[in-house]
Amino acid sequence: MFTGIIESLGKVQEIKKDKDNVHITIESSIADELKIDQSVAHNGICMTIVAIDNNLYTVTAIAETIKKTNLAQLNVGDSINLERAMRLGDRLDGHIVQGHVDQVGTCIVANETNGSWYYTFEYDDAIGNITIEKGSITVNGVSLTVVDSRKNQFSVAIIPYTYEHTNFNSFEIGTKVNLEFDLIGKYISKLHSNK
Repeated sequence: MFTGIIESLGKVQEIKKDKDNVHITIESSIADELKIDQSVAHNGICMTIVAIDNNLYTVTAIAETIKKTNLAQLNVGDSINLERAMRLGDRLDGHIVQGHVDQVGTCIVANETNGSWYYTFEYDDAIGNITIEKGSITVNGVSLTVVDSRKNQFSVAIIPYTYEHTNFNSFEIGTKVNLEFDLIGKYISKLHSNK
């Protein structure tokens, strides 16, 4: 379980294919605090640490994860948003995030607006995911509030701190992002569709 509050940025050092799996090695300032078998969210994807070497660690993604996320677009040198799993008793500063990506979205607007940034993302609403204004959404692991919600689009506003301390500063039109829709909203939508 995560909160969507990014702890640090990691940098991809190596990507190795192994049959249907991909091993991703990341350089991170929190690597020395990690343990093998620990869960860490990478751009919102919950993955298990399988190896640690000084300031580098490795995670493995299976075919299903690669298919449902933006990992196929990942390159050596890319920045990744990192968040360790929350501890019981911690403050929930963002919202309840599982680290299970629902689908990939596409950035269709990326504008600076007087010191903050405004992004619009498009997604396939045929899958049944929804957003609501003032509701929660997770974009590449970042907990955000929806500013504007439309049929298959939503917008978010990013403050300078979030822009500087996450990989939002690399987003441009066409950037593919991992989306995890609000857990409570998903349950309500599922219950409503079963009526």
